[in-house]
Amino acid sequence: MSQYAETAPPAANTPNPPPVDALIVVDVQSAFVVGEGAVPAAARLVDRTTDLLARARRDGALVVHLQNDGPPGAEDEPHTPGWELHHPVEAGPREFVIRKPHDDGFEETRLGGVLTDAGVRAVAVCGVMSEMCVQATARTALARGYRVVVPHDAHATQDVPAAPGISEVVPAATVSRVAAYALGSDAEVTVRASEVTFTAPAAG
Repeated sequence: MSQYAETAPPAANTPNPPPVDALIVVDVQSAFVVGEGAVPAAARLVDRTTDLLARARRDGALVVHLQNDGPPGAEDEPHTPGWELHHPVEAGPREFVIRKPHDDGFEETRLGGVLTDAGVRAVAVCGVMSEMCVQATARTALARGYRVVVPHDAHATQDVPAAPGISEVVPAATVSRVAAYALGSDAEVTVRASEVTFTAPAAG
């Protein structure tokens, strides 16, 4: 991969993208999708992630729910209502909850080992926030050699507030698009959630 790959345009959609064998749901926690603190696209995000989860489970893909541990006083501080996962978890040999202390879901967690043990080769990454935990996790997955799909309608974030002398408000949809584009041409970022298909991993 070129050192300039991250500045290249993202990979184009293909008519029938090959299936992925893992779904990583990043930080879909109550604080971010319910109530006043929810991302602007919360309803769409929950709809898309619900569908992705249902189809990943049905087709035997590995499912990983990442759960962010925020600092004391944060809306996602552990064991507070906002920290709880929004989607019910179907615990089993192919579904995991992995708590994380950093944006990158691989850093100081067992995510890498879980994917390796299952024989995963391709991942779909969805959730919040687009420019932080979603992008950081997807970028490390790329660096580790996984095929990475980030469906454009299944990740979301907040507006960037206006800063005098710098910019007006940057809409959340724009922030999400730029965050995905910055992953470069090796990530598939123009695929719709409905176009993502799943299969069981090699060791499944």
